[in-house]
Amino acid sequence: MSALSVRLPDSLHKRLKELAAQEGVSINQLISLAVTEKVSALLTEDYLNVRAARASREKFDAAMSLVPDTEPVPGDELP
Repeated sequence: MSALSVRLPDSLHKRLKELAAQEGVSINQLISLAVTEKVSALLTEDYLNVRAARASREKFDAAMSLVPDTEPVPGDELP
């Protein structure tokens, strides 16, 4: 595990301390979770952009041609 020193405004540090106490976790755990969520979101965006770059209308149409042409399940109809 690595240690990281971060400078934060006093007001943010105070709020972090309050939120960590409210959640019943340490400030380190709260920050670690926040960073994990942000990194995950950024990596997901990158992954989706790579997948989108590989997309084509032809591939979409080919996949859709495999879907049976049936009536929607009651409640799934378009308005």
